[in-house]
Amino acid sequence: MFSKWFRSLLLLVAWAAGPALADDAQLWFSAGRPTAEARQAVDILLSAADEGLYPGDYQAAMLDSQLSVAQQGAGLSDAELGALDATLTSALQRYLTDLRNGRIDPRQIHADFDVPLHAPFDANAFLRDAIARGNLPEALREVAPRLPMYRTLRQALARYRALVDHPAWQTPLPPLPRRKLETGQPYAGLMLLAQRLEALGDLPVGTPLPERFDGMLVTGLQAFQERHGLATDGVLGRATLQQLNVTPAERVRQIELSLERLRWTPLLNAPRMIVVNVPEFVLRAYEVRDEQVNVQVTMRVIVGKALDTHTPLFDADMRFIEFSPYWNVPPSIARAETVPKIRRDPAYFREQDFEFVTPSGQVVTALSTAHLNAVLQDGWRIRQRPGPKNALGDIKFVFPNHDNIYLHHTPAPQLFERERRDYSHGCIRVQEPVALARFVLQDQPDWTEERIRQAMEKGESRTLRLQQPLRVLIAYSTVVVKGGRVFFYPDLYGHDAMLDQALRERPTGLPPRHQPKLEAE
Repeated sequence: MFSKWFRSLLLLVAWAAGPALADDAQLWFSAGRPTAEARQAVDILLSAADEGLYPGDYQAAMLDSQLSVAQQGAGLSDAELGALDATLTSALQRYLTDLRNGRIDPRQIHADFDVPLHAPFDANAFLRDAIARGNLPEALREVAPRLPMYRTLRQALARYRALVDHPAWQTPLPPLPRRKLETGQPYAGLMLLAQRLEALGDLPVGTPLPERFDGMLVTGLQAFQERHGLATDGVLGRATLQQLNVTPAERVRQIELSLERLRWTPLLNAPRMIVVNVPEFVLRAYEVRDEQVNVQVTMRVIVGKALDTHTPLFDADMRFIEFSPYWNVPPSIARAETVPKIRRDPAYFREQDFEFVTPSGQVVTALSTAHLNAVLQDGWRIRQRPGPKNALGDIKFVFPNHDNIYLHHTPAPQLFERERRDYSHGCIRVQEPVALARFVLQDQPDWTEERIRQAMEKGESRTLRLQQPLRVLIAYSTVVVKGGRVFFYPDLYGHDAMLDQALRERPTGLPPRHQPKLEAE
């Protein structure tokens, strides 16, 4: 039977709902008993964790309990039945909204995306229609983001949740000999290491345990390193040990945060897109057809430094390409770096092909103390002429934005070979500019690869307006599924920790005892 407390709660809900309960036919009860759809609805709320959501946000356990009591014939009044019906409807509406649009405003965590934060969605009409058609579970599943990446992350979530109580993480790995473990060395933690690698899928199940760190165990560690953005040297050092010690529960939370991001990151907002995933240091250019993503170009990128020059998250339309561009040194860089360096070493001005530009646009090539002072005080700027030393390389992809961020090549391509690639002042350096230009200019066939290279090598600045704008998205996901394998990347800018905190601070946030708190790396 219902408790006095719950009867009071139902009556309170009935009072708050007022005439709406009396006017609307009940969705979940017939002749005083729960319908089959009511049971389906509560089961969906109970399994909200499968989507990376928290069942407690939807009163799932309470609804499950009270629905079971009602099924036994508790003798509820019409007002109490109406209130329970309204409570279940309200819980489903919130679940649908959270699943479809996410739980927070992305601008809380510095994601300035051009998407409607509250897209029109009549959850009540949606529920009534689904019940009328008799396909409630299928209809609710369709509300989730229709992204291949969402489906694969959802599968990864189930896999890592199954590992939460795995014995391989119940005891810590022993300290490393001489701070690192190399091929051929003995190690007291070989068995535990093998158990973790097997559980994670990096080592085939049943692999014989060697007496020393060797053979398949080294290969398994290299597979693990590849999936965690580490140098695949097969050496168990501090960074690799740190990642091995991350528990499955912490990985579950990391995947949940990535699923939350996918609900409001506009990955399918245009038929052709360029997307940079900052923590992965990777750019993908793709076409979208029938909600399917066809990746045509993938390359490494260099992004803003984690210490002080983060690359911002936003989306904008690319409208121009500049061949052999000038580099207008941003005032902040001029003040903090360029002018002080020229004062220390005046030859640096000529070596780097710099020149001054006055507020009226006049070009001044002579170096003097007065001209440097004018940069700091009178609105002059320093710019670098096109050429092999130009910081932008030989091509620049322009998508106007208030942060003055763009894609460009670089005169220092050797940095692309590093695993961690946060070296810029915020703009994004691309490894394969010609391939990117060919994708951008795909609808302008007169711009062949040969013509693109000629324009880049000519040394004369030229701006080309695109016939059609191309959407560029700077995104952030620390979990990516590639070829069926789950890759984890460091929380470079602390955005995962920020999102985790924002979700916890909601009125019905996640209880700390169920979810490990994430820290920025």
